Amino acid sequence: MKKNKLRISIVIPVLNEAECIAKVLQYLTANSSPENIEEILVIDGGSSDNTPFIAEKNGAKTVLSPKGRARQMNLGAKHAKGDILYFLHADTLPPKHFDLSIIKAVEEGFKTGCFQMKFDSNSAFLRFFAWFTRLNHQLCRGGDQSLFITKELFEDTGGFNEAYVVYEDNEFIGRLYKSTFFKVLPRHVKTSARRYEEQGMIKLQYHFGIMHLKNYLGAGPEQLYDYYKRKISV
Repeated sequence: MKKNKLRISIVIPVLNEAECIAKVLQYLTANSSPENIEEILVIDGGSSDNTPFIAEKNGAKTVLSPKGRARQMNLGAKHAKGDILYFLHADTLPPKHFDLSIIKAVEEGFKTGCFQMKFDSNSAFLRFFAWFTRLNHQLCRGGDQSLFITKELFEDTGGFNEAYVVYEDNEFIGRLYKSTFFKVLPRHVKTSARRYEEQGMIKLQYHFGIMHLKNYLGAGPEQLYDYYKRKISV
């Protein structure tokens, strides 16, 4: 009996991403095979611009959600019909044929993982920090690298912790590292450097480092969010 082919549900949490949502959706369609993609779900946290309309126009299914990336991604997973969930930021482009890389990894027994990362910038500073994403250590992980996970494992681990307004990706991946082998695929996503350019590269990287340290020392979601609001959020 022929084994059923694995299919991917792409989940993209958004809030006011009208400027870039069409680009990422068109890219995903052009750089994957339709038979591998179950659906593209754009989970909108209450955009005041045309993000939902643009997403629908470009072939995605829009799901309205309460604001909060963890809530949005959990809701996307609940709606997803695919065997594999692929969480992606709206300003990040995965490598060509990313779907084949993900399915191959899952077929080889890896239930979760991510790609390495590059920035869309010529900054030597950002290239230096992006280099570390090739290392398979949870300290080198982040949501910008995207995340694939079987729907079964996602449900077994409880998904994203909605108490985390920020740092939700890191908290979840930290739990995944403790429960299973986390695969780092030897290809790169390309993510926007816009936040670094807006806030200052050294400053922003420093504050992210402090958040990692605070988490390591036992800071909870409220303490991390308080630091984020004071030092990073604009």
